[in-house]
Amino acid sequence: MSDLADSGFATRRRTKLFDDLLTLFLAEGFSHLTLDDIASRLRCSKSTLYTLAASKDELVRRVTVHFFKRATNAVEATLADAGGSRERVSAYLTAVGAELAVASDVFMADLSAFASARDVYEANTRAAALRVRQLIEEGVAAGAFRKVHASFAADLTSTMMVRIQQRGVRTATGLTDAEAYAELATLLTHGLRA
Repeated sequence: MSDLADSGFATRRRTKLFDDLLTLFLAEGFSHLTLDDIASRLRCSKSTLYTLAASKDELVRRVTVHFFKRATNAVEATLADAGGSRERVSAYLTAVGAELAVASDVFMADLSAFASARDVYEANTRAAALRVRQLIEEGVAAGAFRKVHASFAADLTSTMMVRIQQRGVRTATGLTDAEAYAELATLLTHGLRA
């Protein structure tokens, strides 16, 4: 077998391990799991986990990065299929909600409590707010949205995204994440209407 074939197998194996880790973490969270627990659940050795990361903290961070990369790719794919400016903002926020809907409450709580994972989450929230700002600016330039302060609208959206992801909106309103993102999309697109 060539080095390239070995490399391809190793990459597929690593991706599968990250996918399996993500499935486990999304369902059950991760703070209560030791590396021994994780290895047992994934039916791999602890040394295999050490090929992914040098510590549990680093493993959690890398799995969190994997989660947000997958989510970002799915959201952008949804956005690529959306038409006009209002539809694009709505599609983007609704897709974000759908990607987060797979996460259990315990995963989201662990995400907020674990510094390395929280840093990844916060960076992705900032990136999402920037993307919303770009979508709003595109809509204003196209005449689909009234002239608004795009940074303010993006900051408002970002603040609500953080509240949704930290489960504050669910506690206050009873809305699921997906429902909250749909409501945010509706409010934002109607408020921007030209």
